[in-house]
Amino acid sequence: MNIALIAHDEKKELMVQFCIAYCGVLSRNNLCATGTTGKIVSEATGLTIQKFLAGSQGGSQQIAARIACNEIDMLLFFRDPLSPKPNEPNDMNMLRLCDMHNIPVATNIATAEVLIHGLERGDLDWRNILK
Repeated sequence: MNIALIAHDEKKELMVQFCIAYCGVLSRNNLCATGTTGKIVSEATGLTIQKFLAGSQGGSQQIAARIACNEIDMLLFFRDPLSPKPNEPNDMNMLRLCDMHNIPVATNIATAEVLIHGLERGDLDWRNILK
């Protein structure tokens, strides 16, 4: 499966801790991420991650383009709901694209854990059938 990782600055450490905890599951999948998130997760875990531009420089839009082409199977997007972001309209567009293409999305660690356990059990294998 192709899994995209994005984390707002305030949530990057949480993303790192999540990826350390689930490194075994994540390592069996293809990972991509916005630049800074991908760099710090890769350095902390040793996971191979395709890195796009930093989110503020268009990395989120690069991932959104892959979502629009149905090339992403899951999005883990740890958002900071308390701080307004200048690129928030782009984030909303990306989430809308996930809804359009039935791509599972987690915007917080609780939902991410549910998705990762489902991935491990094979609950998301239906994504491969669609392809």
